[in-house]
Amino acid sequence: MNGVTIGQAAAFVGVTVKTVRHYHQLGLVDEPRRDGSGYRRYGSDELLRLVQVRTLAAAGVPLAEIGPLLDADAERFTAALADVERRLNDRIAELTARRDTLQRLADGDRALLPDRACAVLDRMPGLGLSPDYVAAQREALVLARALVPEGFDGFVAQLEHCLDDPEFVDLAKRGQEAEDWEPDDPRVGELAAAMADRYLANPALLGDPASLRAWTRASAQYRLINHHREERAPVSARLTALTEARLRWAGVLVPHRSAEVPVPHRQRR
Repeated sequence: MNGVTIGQAAAFVGVTVKTVRHYHQLGLVDEPRRDGSGYRRYGSDELLRLVQVRTLAAAGVPLAEIGPLLDADAERFTAALADVERRLNDRIAELTARRDTLQRLADGDRALLPDRACAVLDRMPGLGLSPDYVAAQREALVLARALVPEGFDGFVAQLEHCLDDPEFVDLAKRGQEAEDWEPDDPRVGELAAAMADRYLANPALLGDPASLRAWTRASAQYRLINHHREERAPVSARLTALTEARLRWAGVLVPHRSAEVPVPHRQRR
């Protein structure tokens, strides 16, 4: 008669009756004996244990670890709490990263691409490049970052050089207009020659050597990126092939289709 019922014990400790019974099932708190009326009576010892279990659980300690923790000596208890704190900090960092990703999702490209790449994409409309062109480069960047991360920074730098070159931008616009031509239109060859000449006049448009080597080593990944939406843009595919052929003829080490580098003038619509 000196104890309290399970409902009162749960209320005093700040948990539910279901939680108290769950603690019993896990062996975290011993069930008290029943009184003459058949009710279990919780005394101060049981209430103290309930408070300890509830406090550790609320602090993030897994229930499976609470029993051994409460039975440990002071040194082991301190070490175990430090380990729990470390895991909680890792979890906090993970949740913070997820929250940041959700916030970036509301900002479009920034969920999938770093700020530098987004800045490149943001520049394109102001230079007169079409939404289809921007979308093509966005998809190429997303795929490149996932499939060839070691060549991604070089690809971004390559695009930056392209946008800084007014003649290249004009050629890219002509490439957009070429989407309305037939693939065998002789003007495609003329445009390819002009593009190749521009690359030769400004080698930075081809990318830095380290990036080129990264793309050459990742031939399978590049095929996936280079052929992305190719069937919907046959003129662009032919334009790229002709441009690269002329560059090879001029002595530029542009890998063949099985292992080539990204060429930003491609219009993957």
